[in-house]
Amino acid sequence: MDSYALALGSAIWLGILTSISPCPLATNIAAISFIGRRVDSPSKVIAAGLLYTLGRMVTYLVLGILIVASVLSIPELAMFLQQNMNKFLGPILIVVGMFLLELVSLDIMRSDIGSRMQGRAERFGIWGAALLGLLFALSFCPVSAALFFGSLIPLAVDHQSSVVMPIVYGVGTALPVIVFAFVIALSTRMVGVMFNKLKTIEKWARRITGVVFIAVGIYYTLIYIFGINIFS
Repeated sequence: MDSYALALGSAIWLGILTSISPCPLATNIAAISFIGRRVDSPSKVIAAGLLYTLGRMVTYLVLGILIVASVLSIPELAMFLQQNMNKFLGPILIVVGMFLLELVSLDIMRSDIGSRMQGRAERFGIWGAALLGLLFALSFCPVSAALFFGSLIPLAVDHQSSVVMPIVYGVGTALPVIVFAFVIALSTRMVGVMFNKLKTIEKWARRITGVVFIAVGIYYTLIYIFGINIFS
């Protein structure tokens, strides 16, 4: 139970880290801009924030079920992963950590993606927030792809959780939008201050997590691939 609780905590942290990374943060800012247009109605602002969260949750839930359940439904593959998952985790964590530290980068995202999707969502009124959540969750960039496919999916497979882990991760990715939805509903003057603080938090959170991922990845690689226990 403690192991599962730790995994849930890791899933929501991966979601939060995804949400405040530069590329996903840009789409979240677009979502906040969309939600903020209802500033005259605090209840609609909060409702839009929750619908946006629901949209992201549904996307990651469907992806999680498709990937994790498919893997676990094949006995030979499930057995292979159970026996070798720790060997794969080492190199995967190192690569993800390198992305987080910007030692490796791939500039494949277009800067206008948020505005284009926002325009499409406007046709659906307040329900457009849910559509934005769905679309933005599918807009993977290298960092978010590394965190979802390289960290969350192995975690979900390891704990045989095709539903709960992706949902928790989805909530984590939408947390900043939920927070800002409540802030907008209460006071728009606080938004600018919180954005500036969020940028500082993102930088250090990403760096610390990147270092931890690389350190754990090296440890797993030494133990499970090379059979070297540095603490023995």
